[in-house]
Amino acid sequence: MLNGTNGTNGTNGASNGTPHANGDGPLVHVLRASRRQSAPMAPAFMVSAPGKVIVFGEHSVVHGKAAIAAAISLRSYLHVTTLSKSKRSVSLRFPDIDFQHTWNIDELPWDAFQHPSKKKSYYSLVTELDPDLLDALEPYMDVVSPDKPEGVRHIHRNAACAFLYLFLSLGNPSFPGCLYTLRSTIPISAGLGSSASIAVCMSAALLIQLRTLAGPHPDQPPEEARLQVERINRWAFVYEMCIHGNPSGVDNTVATQGKAVLFQRTDYSRPPVVRPLWDFPELPLLLIDTRQPKSTAHEVAKVGRLKSAHPKLVASILDAMDKVTTSASDLITHDDFDEEEEDSLGKLGELMTVNHGLLASLGVSHPRLERVRELVDHEGIGWTKLTGAGGGGCSITLLRPDVDREKLARLDARLMTENYEKYVTTLGGDGVGLLWPAVLKNGTEEDEEGGMEIDLEMFLNAEGTEGIDQLVGVHGDGGEREGWKFWRVESR
Repeated sequence: MLNGTNGTNGTNGASNGTPHANGDGPLVHVLRASRRQSAPMAPAFMVSAPGKVIVFGEHSVVHGKAAIAAAISLRSYLHVTTLSKSKRSVSLRFPDIDFQHTWNIDELPWDAFQHPSKKKSYYSLVTELDPDLLDALEPYMDVVSPDKPEGVRHIHRNAACAFLYLFLSLGNPSFPGCLYTLRSTIPISAGLGSSASIAVCMSAALLIQLRTLAGPHPDQPPEEARLQVERINRWAFVYEMCIHGNPSGVDNTVATQGKAVLFQRTDYSRPPVVRPLWDFPELPLLLIDTRQPKSTAHEVAKVGRLKSAHPKLVASILDAMDKVTTSASDLITHDDFDEEEEDSLGKLGELMTVNHGLLASLGVSHPRLERVRELVDHEGIGWTKLTGAGGGGCSITLLRPDVDREKLARLDARLMTENYEKYVTTLGGDGVGLLWPAVLKNGTEEDEEGGMEIDLEMFLNAEGTEGIDQLVGVHGDGGEREGWKFWRVESR
């Protein structure tokens, strides 16, 4: 268990060396025995969560319709270091966006957040931000990145606001000093759920520090794991509201739970309806970043304005998108669906094509996205649609089976010439994961006595996506790396 916190106890404890809600695991006792009892620090640990693509139902999900979203193999990684008791500071360090800031814990606006009318519990369902609490945070935002350009400062202030809102809502004035360092392999502002991935990491890390999560561990009952996942997801949604204002909740849901989900939120005062799609096939995708910046909030507002101007017309488009989503769900979960067969993939690809056309009719495509579709269609190698809010960002391409390598090579060359960036990704991986303590084992004899500790300097010095994956990635050359554990709410 992490030392120095005064959180409320949660569910029953777990085993296998992960932090317990009501007791310490054997690995924690070993760590304590190996250092002086007066040591004020808890061991460093890491949390990871995946990005996502929306396969069907972009924008219609904001208006109460169903969407299918799936986790991808690109992930965020949060390293948490607990400081000595004498250090009363909390720091964020996000080197990938050149952001670093430190606050004095004792000077934060605890009175506002601890007021009886405002105080939330770790199990609370928060469906809207409190304007009084946001006002209380404003002076602490004004000092963030003062010398940065306004666009960069806006991103940094959003990150700071979201973190402090969670930190002050969940924590208390006696919270230990901490350093939160985040690296990500997910492109930012590309519709791949990068902020939701960070939100899930932050939510899980704080709840772990407050001793409100048990596990994860292989023998954890699905009901207990489901409760833990819901708790993480609720507070990740609060973080997302700080970033996006009125998010659908689909990004943080799939980043928390992993695999794929059919998601629908018809009433924001209640939890969303989420149906796991455990049979969703692991389909390799071409994920193509247009390198065209976009704003989710802008695109969502654009559709909202169009709906206000033409309510019946837009309603019919949103209904059609809902039918596409349910048709895709029925197709994927049918016993006859075979991801290796041309006929099955063709039907799924046709639904992707229809979905993209409906999104384009709402005005959320972009010439760079349409160009990707043109290039893929010219080679005849698959089906392409935008994913996320549109207006730029990314597209996904479902490839036909046994695509000619020469055609792929021509596509790669053209994408490179026109300044696109391509990722080869896999759908349907795990959701939020924990590395406690921050020690990785790779199955070698040298690892049996302890493994490789991931210290902060190593983490900061990892170069690019490949460097991060090689150092702390949840998957190595031989599959899942020993050390990472995941909350799995259903048997696979």
